[in-house]
Amino acid sequence: MTAESVHDWTRPPLDGYTVDDLLTLPDLPRHTELIDGSLVFVSPQRYVHSALIDLLVNRLRRSAPDHLKVAREMTVVIDKRNGTEPDISVIRREALTDTRQTHFYAADVLLAVEVVSPESEARDTDAKLRKYARAGIPNYWIVKDDGDEEVEPVVYLYELDPHTRAYVCQGIHTKPFRVDRPYPADLDFEGLDDL
Repeated sequence: MTAESVHDWTRPPLDGYTVDDLLTLPDLPRHTELIDGSLVFVSPQRYVHSALIDLLVNRLRRSAPDHLKVAREMTVVIDKRNGTEPDISVIRREALTDTRQTHFYAADVLLAVEVVSPESEARDTDAKLRKYARAGIPNYWIVKDDGDEEVEPVVYLYELDPHTRAYVCQGIHTKPFRVDRPYPADLDFEGLDDL
């Protein structure tokens, strides 16, 4: 890394960062998000977090219809000052225009999934819940681990109320469950211990 490529992240622009900055700044740490014009740097991932994402991605891909794609950890542009990185996104196939692209737009996202970690809980359960709803993403899932020694994921399923532009909880699941939106799928956490 040269002296010219080092950016002083502690000194944001006067009006804050924009999505253009998020997508073009050199040497930006992996998984950086932009929330309300501020760069958010993510703590190192715990193994259980990664394993839960892998398992859900596999389950969702297995049942996804041809007109949809399941993406892992891709930036979703919400607006000029917000670019988040859901752990999983279900997008319209036509939104994938180039295999080298680095982001999608909220209008193409049918489902955003966040697997909560201790450092992201407030963002995932409050800020992103509101931002994804206002952006019009029809479905949002929050996956939490109960924190005990044995991993027991709990999935909160939210669906957008088009009149209030807010999410309404449609279910809380710990055992195998079926969803109809954004497409029919049977989901469970069988095999999580094997990952």
